[in-house]
Formats: sequence, C-alpha cells, structure tokens
Amino acid sequence: MELTLIVVVALLVIVAVHAVAGRVGVAAPLVLVLVGIGVSLLPAVPDIEIEPEWILGVVLPPLLYAAAVRVPTMDFRRDFKVISGLSVVLVVISSVVIGWVISMLIPGIGLATGIALGAIVSPTDAVATSIVRKARVSPRIVTVLEGESMLNDASALVLLRSAIAATGASVSLWGVVGDFLYAVAVAVVIGFVVGHLNLAVRAKLGDPTAGVAITIVAPFAAYLPAEHLHASGLVAAVVAGLVAGHGTPRRLTAQDRATERAVWGTLEFVLESAVFLLIGLELEAIVRDVQDHHGNPWQALVYASVVVALVLVLRSGFVGPLIWWMSRRQRRFPELRERINEAQGRVAAAPDHPRSKRMGWVLNQKLADIDYFTEAQFGRRAAVVLVWAGMRGAVTLAAAQTLPADTPQRSLLVLIAFVVAVGTLIIQGGTLPWLVGRLGLSGGDPGATERERDELRAHLRTTSRAWLDEQERLDDSVLDDAMIERLRRMMEAQESAEPAFDIAQVRRMRLALIDSDRAELLRLSELGTFSSQVIEEQLNRLDAEQIGLELRDHEDG
Repeated sequence: MELTLIVVVALLVIVAVHAVAGRVGVAAPLVLVLVGIGVSLLPAVPDIEIEPEWILGVVLPPLLYAAAVRVPTMDFRRDFKVISGLSVVLVVISSVVIGWVISMLIPGIGLATGIALGAIVSPTDAVATSIVRKARVSPRIVTVLEGESMLNDASALVLLRSAIAATGASVSLWGVVGDFLYAVAVAVVIGFVVGHLNLAVRAKLGDPTAGVAITIVAPFAAYLPAEHLHASGLVAAVVAGLVAGHGTPRRLTAQDRATERAVWGTLEFVLESAVFLLIGLELEAIVRDVQDHHGNPWQALVYASVVVALVLVLRSGFVGPLIWWMSRRQRRFPELRERINEAQGRVAAAPDHPRSKRMGWVLNQKLADIDYFTEAQFGRRAAVVLVWAGMRGAVTLAAAQTLPADTPQRSLLVLIAFVVAVGTLIIQGGTLPWLVGRLGLSGGDPGATERERDELRAHLRTTSRAWLDEQERLDDSVLDDAMIERLRRMMEAQESAEPAFDIAQVRRMRLALIDSDRAELLRLSELGTFSSQVIEEQLNRLDAEQIGLELRDHEDG
C-alpha cells in the first residue's frame, strides 16, 4: 500500500511539474531534480537509495530503445564517425586523465580506482538529451548527441569493469580492448536478431495492441541475453531499436505505428521524469553515507568541481579538432561533387550494365550526403553547443553505485559522481536554452523548412502521376479507367472526387495512392535527398489519413 501511494504521488508530481515548467519556460527535468532534492531534505522523508540494477537493467533499456527508434537511421549513418569518436575515443581519454588526476588528489585512491571514477563520469546521458531536444537546436546536433549518449555506455561500462578488476589483479591493455570489442560485437548481433524478430512477430500478429506489448518486451529481450553473455546489454537495446525504427514503416501497418507512438510517448514521459526525480531524491542518503564514513561531504563538492572542469576541458579539446577535421573535409566537397557528376555521366552512358542501377543509387546518395553536410555544417557555434550539452545523469549515478563495497573511499566517490551528474544537469542544462538562443542556433530557418515541404509535396505529385500512368497500363489495376482519368484531373485542378463516384471507390483509390506515396517517401529516406524531419512529418500525415479512411470503411462495412 505504501509503495502504491508513493508511485501515485510521484506521478502526480511529475505531471504537475511538467505543467508548471511548460508555462514558465523552464526545462521540466531540471525542476524535477530540484524537487527531488528538496523532498529528500525533509525530516519526515526516509533515506532513499535505488539499486543500480533498477536503473541499468529496468529503466535505461526501454529509454535507449525508444531513443534509437526515433533516431533517423540515415542521419545516424552520416555522422557515425563523429558519434563513434565521441562515444569511444573521448570516453577513454576522459577516463584515463580524470583517473590520474583523482589518484593524485584523493589519498588512498590508486590509478585503477581513479580510472573507474573517470569511466563513471565520462559518458553523457541519453535521458539528459531530452533537454537538448527541447532547446530547439538543429536536428544534426540532436542526432550526434543522442547517438553519443546511446553508445558511450558500452565503452564506459567496459572500462569501469576492467578498472574494478585491476584493483585486485593485473589487467592488460589488450585485455580491455578485447573485452570492449567482444561486448560490442555480441551486443550488435543480439540486438540485430531481436530487432528483426520484433518486427516479424508484430507483422504476423496484425493486432496493434498486442504488437505494442511485444515492442515493450523487445529492449529487455535484447538486454538480458547480452548481459548474460557479459556483453553490453544497453548497446543491444540500442541496436534493436535502430533495426525496429528502420523497419517499422516498411513492415507494419499505420495503426501499429500510431499505437506504438502513443504508448511509447507515455512510457518515455514517465520513465524520463522518474529518473530525474529519483536523482534528486537520493541526495540525502548519499550525503549521510559520506558523513558517516568521512565526516566532511563538502570535500566532494571541491573534487566534483575539478572533475567537471576536466570534463569540459577534455571535451572542448576533443570537439575543437573534430570540427576542424570536418571543416577541412568539407573544403573538398566541390571537387568530390565534380567527380561524382562525371561518374554519373559514365553510368548514364551505360544503362544496360548489370551494376548501373546500383551505382546510380550510390552516387545519388553521395551527392545527397554532400548537400546535407553543406547545409547542416558544424561551425564554432555548433561546437560550443556540443561541448556544453554533454550532461551527465542517471547512468553516472547508477554506475557509481556498482562500485564494490571494499572500494577505497567508496561513499566519497559516489557523492562526487552524484554532484557531477546533478551539477551538469542543473548548470549546463539550465543555461543551454539561453546559450542556444544567444548563439542564434534555435529554431532553424522556418522558411527553408516550408520550402522543403513544398518541394517534397511537388515531388510526390509527380511520382503519383507516374504511378497513375503505370496503373493505366496494368491489366489488374486497383483503379478502373474512369477513376484514373478523374484522379488525374483532380490532381491537376485540385477538385474533389467524392461527388462523382461511389465513396468506397474513392477510399480505395486514396489508400492505393497512400501506399504509393509511402513507398516513395521511404525510398527518398534511404537516398537522403530530403531532411528526415520533413519526411517523417509526411509519413505521419499519411498514417493519420490511412487510419481515418480505414476506420470509416470499417464503419460503413
């Protein structure tokens, strides 16, 4: 009964905070952290300590899975080198440097234990990136930050495991590298299999409600076997989400997708908010533990300030050269574009070559990539946001609590990790919207987005006409000749087709056109000639229209 009351009160607090925060223009996650801290300091509230397994094994898998489903696979592919650099190389550098500094500052802390703390505070947090999305930065920055936060858990947790092992026995560099490669490789295979099984089962079920139940199980179905095999369960959940996000529009119905969006939207809202609230609620228990063992919790604030400063300096030192490398690569784009155009000419001159179609596709995709990097290029202002948006959160706190009980000065290290997580969330997260606005990176160019929408709609009208021409030549067309002719006139003059035809025939015609438009949108998504945001909007519109038509058809039937 007491647990039920706590859950109900927590949900009401979450809803109330989001309602108030939205009106006053403050990020709700930050308010939830502060509310949690305030509640934890009340005399009547007992110490709250959450088992790390609840965060790492229950909360994070579905959140990472949902984030991966939402990430545009084309954009993820384009910036995979940047994402992998931030999620692997930067984590390793940060862990080692922070470990060395901490081992010098805190008595009794060896290098291995210091690196363990470095691994704990190095990964950015996937839940914290919700603050980034609401700051209205460019979709490319959001994709990079979300991709980094989804993948850096593997490198951080493998380093943490190796560092803990090194405190009791020797661990070789090649052993750590081998553990990392094994953890990632096995996780990728498991996530790939689970993602495809998820889609196959849901496609066979044909029931949106049962399908959503399957997709809720999917992240745990990827996480548990991966962890059992000593691989990265979180990476497995991410890969399963990427596979599902890529395959859902191709293999599932519009009703499946709409139901999934609604359910996962609610789950993400509750889980993300609960994580921020729990981070604040744990403050009193962590501080009291430090007082019992060390007597002075204020030391943790000093050490945490040093760690935060190191994190920002190291991140700046990594992002700066990364942006320089990207700018240098971009200067070669005109020459590369010219080469691609020449190659396209050679492909067009040999249309009967067996690889001509595939080569034409690859070359068009390369040109689309160049256009994307040119339009959404990273400059100094984007670099500042990439540095400042690297907040820590639930992963840092949960990982800190996995330190063995006999770790030297364990409670102090846990409090340092807590201060780092909460400090970056409140300071960096609280000032991020102001910084984005100050740098002129918020909102993008509405005019450019609207022009792209118009261009996409015009392209779909062209492909619809081509589809109609094809239907006219088919013997088993879904439309009769009169409907094809009327539909062609309707597209040219924007007139309504309903008065002249039976309503069932009109719906059949529109559903066939929706299927044609969706296939073209998915092709464009693979090719990358339009932004993922605009294509996603159009796909959602088609889903909504299809659901409405199918519902009316069911009611009339």
